[in-house]
Amino acid sequence: MNRFLSSICRNINLTAFTRDASGQFKPCSDMPDWLVFFLVKQGDTGSYNLAEIFPYLSCFMEDAEQHWQAKRSEPLSSGIWIEIDELERELPLEASIMYLEGQEVLLLQQLGEKYTQDLSRLQQVRNSLLTQEMLESEVQRRTLEIRKREEEIAIKLVSLTSLRDEETGAHVRRIGLYAAVMAKALGWNAEEIDTIRVAAPMHDIGKIGIPDRILRKTGVLNDEEFNVMKKHTEIGASMLRGTKIPILNMAADIALNHHERWDGSGYPQGLLGEKIPISARITTIVDIYDALVHERVYKMAMPEEEALSLMQEMAGRHLDPHLMKMFLSLLPAMRRIRLEVTEESEEPSEEESLEAVCA
Repeated sequence: MNRFLSSICRNINLTAFTRDASGQFKPCSDMPDWLVFFLVKQGDTGSYNLAEIFPYLSCFMEDAEQHWQAKRSEPLSSGIWIEIDELERELPLEASIMYLEGQEVLLLQQLGEKYTQDLSRLQQVRNSLLTQEMLESEVQRRTLEIRKREEEIAIKLVSLTSLRDEETGAHVRRIGLYAAVMAKALGWNAEEIDTIRVAAPMHDIGKIGIPDRILRKTGVLNDEEFNVMKKHTEIGASMLRGTKIPILNMAADIALNHHERWDGSGYPQGLLGEKIPISARITTIVDIYDALVHERVYKMAMPEEEALSLMQEMAGRHLDPHLMKMFLSLLPAMRRIRLEVTEESEEPSEEESLEAVCA
């Protein structure tokens, strides 16, 4: 090897070997001092069994044989391993093999300080990533705590109306779960799905402002009474607005608009089609479904087939036809919620129920 190449090899702590017919390796560049310590174990023969000197290489030789037999000139790396020198220091080593100008060549490099520096940088990056992960985990934990508090507030608000209205606790839980299933099918993100799960049950919260003589009346409301009853949409929206809490903001939209109709004949604003917030359109569908198929003090439960037939007639007039079609495609999940979330059964957490129906 010429002087120029020998100089390069020394500067990068690299020694080149060629393999002879007996499988021994003969150095074809100057040997650095660190390597002499290892080679001297086999005596000053001029050729060496490197796999015996460095046991790590014995695992590499099978791949090396195939590489040489294929006469590939591109290098194949052994990967890095550590040896201990005469001063009990760690030496990071790496071997590369190639077939070059008719010879089987092995390059042995002592990575030295560069490896240590790279390893240190990688450790710093790792520590930085771990710190970032811990911070993100803490943020997620605190966000979850805040969200749980928001849910508790929402549940308390809903419970106020159940004291005066005929709606049951199971009904409002089902409304949230039905709505969450539809939101998931629409491709909403996890936070939005969770938001509508908690917000949808508050759709009738404004009924707390309706007098008992109207709210609890068992007969048909007259026009004057019905006009008062319709005010519950605006009362609910007014109660829920004015915060920076996403759950309450969506709940306000739902409370105001869940009696709007696709054809514009609803109340309180007579909104038409997609001008009605989608959260309200979803809630309208699932609220009607649950009300029809469950018994109330003022009515018998309707068979599901009959209820669905009625709802399909309402599609395009009262209900969003596209969302109604999606609802029908999700019936297995809706039925599971209807059958599992009842007043008599021991309720699972809403998170568990949502995971089950959306699996």
